[in-house]
Amino acid sequence: MQRAKAKDFIRQIVAEDVRRGVFGGRVVTRFPPEPNGYLHIGHAKAIHLNFSIAREFDGRCHLRMDDTNPVTEEPEFIEAIKRDVKWLGYDWGKHFYHASDYFEQMYRFAEELITKGKAYVCELPPEVWKEYRGVPEKPGRESPFRNRPPAESLDLFRRMRAGEFPDGAMVLRAKIDMSSPNLHMRDPVLYRILHAEHPHTGKKWCIYPTYDFAHCLEDSIEGITHSLCTLEFEVHRPVYDWILDQLGIHHPKQIEFARLNLSYTVMSKRLLTRLVNEGKVNGWDDPRLPTLAGLRRRGVPPEAIRNFCDMIGVTRVDSLTDVALLEHAIRDYLNRHAPRAMAVINPLRLVIENYPEKDEETFQAVNNPEDPSAGTRPVPFCRELFIERDDFRIEPPPKYHRLAPGREVRLRYACLVTCTGFDRDPETGEVTTVYCRYDPRSRGGSAPDGRKVKGTIHWVSARHAVPAVFKLYDRLFTVADPADRAKEEGRDITEFLNPHSLRVARGFVEPSLSSAAPLSRWQFERLGYFCADPDSGPRALIFNRTVTLRDSWSRLEKKLAASRDT
Repeated sequence: MQRAKAKDFIRQIVAEDVRRGVFGGRVVTRFPPEPNGYLHIGHAKAIHLNFSIAREFDGRCHLRMDDTNPVTEEPEFIEAIKRDVKWLGYDWGKHFYHASDYFEQMYRFAEELITKGKAYVCELPPEVWKEYRGVPEKPGRESPFRNRPPAESLDLFRRMRAGEFPDGAMVLRAKIDMSSPNLHMRDPVLYRILHAEHPHTGKKWCIYPTYDFAHCLEDSIEGITHSLCTLEFEVHRPVYDWILDQLGIHHPKQIEFARLNLSYTVMSKRLLTRLVNEGKVNGWDDPRLPTLAGLRRRGVPPEAIRNFCDMIGVTRVDSLTDVALLEHAIRDYLNRHAPRAMAVINPLRLVIENYPEKDEETFQAVNNPEDPSAGTRPVPFCRELFIERDDFRIEPPPKYHRLAPGREVRLRYACLVTCTGFDRDPETGEVTTVYCRYDPRSRGGSAPDGRKVKGTIHWVSARHAVPAVFKLYDRLFTVADPADRAKEEGRDITEFLNPHSLRVARGFVEPSLSSAAPLSRWQFERLGYFCADPDSGPRALIFNRTVTLRDSWSRLEKKLAASRDT
């Protein structure tokens, strides 16, 4: 059997269990999302951890829909979850399950607890129960229904299932310990009445198990050996232990780890749902969201996400991970794998005065300098080009090495040009055209006399340019910890939304991109990494910016901080 390297504390525990023959040396993990929204980058950490550990120890990992709340669950979310897990590169094989597959078995377990005097039907309204439950520092009060005879609770529970009572009329509670400092142990709810159609079981049920009751039973029924959960479930573990011990059934080992918190975004499914429902973003796959669907649409490769998960590791310490680390993982992968192309986002017309007006030629451009096997491509060239507006200045600032009156620059792959003049709009003063002369001896971009030319700019042939729309995405929030800041300052989290998280520009790309396949990824030279949007096509090219070439945001933040200090 293959042995994993013990590179984190969870793998050390699993490796030791395998060595000692715990669970017969088997390793069975699971990823159990609730289908009440789309998966996000935080889920990717759990997916990667569970599937990787199963693979490393020759085990298996189940995908299970924890569908115990029909009010918030939809078939759309179930299909999206399956699609995202597959996209990340993981396959559950035949081990795809629903919590609702076990509803009948869970119901029988509940009846067994009632019969044993370990559960009772309670008729206290939720707001009254909150008072009875109390606070951690003081014992709670017992429900007046706590000691009703098991036969009476069993009869009521069966009538609950039969649909005799309205929502909220009564619940089934575990009889545990009303004096426990852990509030979750103070007679938690096991079943509640919900007259709602379920996406998987339809109208068969009108009572549904709570998450705490169902979750541990699902793991037990499926023979899960290592139940990997985030730290917020640590206080729930005593409840899980109590339920499994009372029933005397298979008991997985639960291990908690710190969830992923990423700066400049939110990971709360509740907040993400709100952003989607209120139209603050354009659906669950908006590239500004941390959802896997959004990251995929933005052009983030699944390999980069897996690499990022390996980089951050697994610990028990809650912390805020800088989104720059994710961006680094994305750049690192795309730099090695994304083909290069030239695009102009904010175009400015450039005319080469001494180039014949009707002539054109092609130059060979490198597809990926990191991968020699990627070869080259022909790029057409003619008298009129488009360059980036930022690549020309009438009065260049210090250390500006691009085009300016009298200055010489290199046109990438093509030749050397020297600026001879420019035209301006008489009303706005904006530069409309730049004029240059080229050195015919410099074809290919090399100076014939060995002179050094510091500036190199990219371009697109105006005669061959293909119009394109560029969606320039940036961070969704203006502060690193929007949820905490909103709570601390008593403000609505939407007040921290970045008004510049999406800018739309219209420009041109080289003709080789005219048939760019949806979701194909590119590095636009000197501009960043881009992805063809799923709605992109020959009639309307749309490119989403995946990530900049460098962390321009951090540089801006430093400048702002410096200005505040002065």
